[in-house]
Amino acid sequence: MHMVKKNAQFAVFSLSTFEEAQRDDRAYWWSRTPQERMAALEKLRQMNYDYDPASDRVQRVFEIVERT
Repeated sequence: MHMVKKNAQFAVFSLSTFEEAQRDDRAYWWSRTPQERMAALEKLRQMNYDYDPASDRVQRVFEIVERT
């Protein structure tokens, strides 16, 4: 792994193999707290399902029952 650039917000790395990238990803996420990992997971879930908490609401389903 070769560090190319480091900034206060992010770092850019140059990796030579997929195995090296996978190992570094695993090390990075294990260095995060469980809360940080869950927050990242929630962000990915929202991006994947196009979820916007400001505009989405719970869908209400009503069923009409006929009395006999």
